[in-house]
Amino acid sequence: MTADVLASEVFGTVTLLDLLIFAISVVITIVIARVVAYYLKKSFCDRIQPAELSNLVKVIQLIILLIGVYLALPTFDINLADMLVIGGTIGIVIAFASQKIVSNFGSGLFLVLERPIKPGDSIQIEDITGTVDEIRILSTIVKTHEGIYVRIPNEKVFTSDITNYVVNVARRFEYIIGIGYHSDADAAIRIIRKLLDDHPFVLKHPSPSVFVDTLADSSVNLRVFIWAPSKVWWSVRTEMLWKIKLALEKEGIEIPYPQRVVSFPRDIRNRGRETYEKI
Repeated sequence: MTADVLASEVFGTVTLLDLLIFAISVVITIVIARVVAYYLKKSFCDRIQPAELSNLVKVIQLIILLIGVYLALPTFDINLADMLVIGGTIGIVIAFASQKIVSNFGSGLFLVLERPIKPGDSIQIEDITGTVDEIRILSTIVKTHEGIYVRIPNEKVFTSDITNYVVNVARRFEYIIGIGYHSDADAAIRIIRKLLDDHPFVLKHPSPSVFVDTLADSSVNLRVFIWAPSKVWWSVRTEMLWKIKLALEKEGIEIPYPQRVVSFPRDIRNRGRETYEKI
């Protein structure tokens, strides 16, 4: 009796069983779309702004639903070959009309999955340097150090060389400090090391280095390598240089100006002395 009911035609050749299978397929597709949306929101909540993540999830859910409905259509004995030709033609037209949009959307997905950058990172993309403010579906917003917001298409971000200054937890910087030839280089190195050891943000691992680097025309040049947390390296860099200068001067170690020694031949000196005496 039940089999007869399920086999009864509702309209045309479509039976009640066909409708039931189609409905179950759609329900399963909706469940899959919601599960995928849940995991996407959980996995990428810290990578994309909430509004952009919501739009991305909706697009992916729509794609899953369309695929589910497409796979369920054979239960209605529909010629999928004709639909495929029509759908393919429409898809080609849409693809040509929106090449940049599709390219930026795909690049945005790869940026989210690969995660070379995230909001808050200090980066450089070609000639643009600043902090990542937002990663959207089609573009990335960078706030430059001058406070200017720049919108970069995701296709350009994904295909360009990206320099991420904070992806590593530590960053190194260096100074070259010249002291006088008559100054004690060993004492200068000890003073600088003491300052570095006392600073809370100068890392012990990797450890800083201070050594005599070159014997220049007017000074003995010390080279100083310092590692600091990437988030605060700039403030440490600007602070330490002035502290080193003051500490060296306090201990009587000279930081000389460029100097040049000019020698004259003896006969020229004698002529100058005779001219001076005549005057």
